Amino acid sequence: MELRKTLALAGLLVVAQLQAGTPAPTTEAGKGKPTMSDHVEKSDDEWKKALTPDQYQVLRKKGTERAFTGEYWNNHEKGTYTCAGCGLELFVSDTKFDSGTGWPSFTAPALQDSVATKEDKGWFTTRTEVLCRRCSGHIGHVFPDGPAPTGLRYCINSVCLKFEKAK
Repeated sequence: MELRKTLALAGLLVVAQLQAGTPAPTTEAGKGKPTMSDHVEKSDDEWKKALTPDQYQVLRKKGTERAFTGEYWNNHEKGTYTCAGCGLELFVSDTKFDSGTGWPSFTAPALQDSVATKEDKGWFTTRTEVLCRRCSGHIGHVFPDGPAPTGLRYCINSVCLKFEKAK
């Protein structure tokens, strides 16, 4: 029950930040959580060597994978989803739900500052892009049509994630 309350509060904060257009604050250094000082920067050539072609296309060039083709859209195992680019913990299975869209969908990030958001005016519409806070990789979009407790749907590309099964 305590986890639900925490996630609900985090979700409400994210909603307020999305409405205000403000990024989430980072945590303090040295406490085991991501900070802006942990930011991963690589040259384009370094990213090409570190990522698969599909990962590079989505994470670095803001592409997307086709619906119902990604590795994790139908994954129901318990565990943690980390960034395929830098390993930062992004989402946990407790917040994953079946949105029917064909992409992994979550109601909230693992930690408030695991992700950043910014306005995306591509594809002839305005959406809210979701980025990995540590490496700035494009991982998907967030929409205000998700279930309780947050009302958010983080629609994320599987290719941007690595799954670590709970022990």
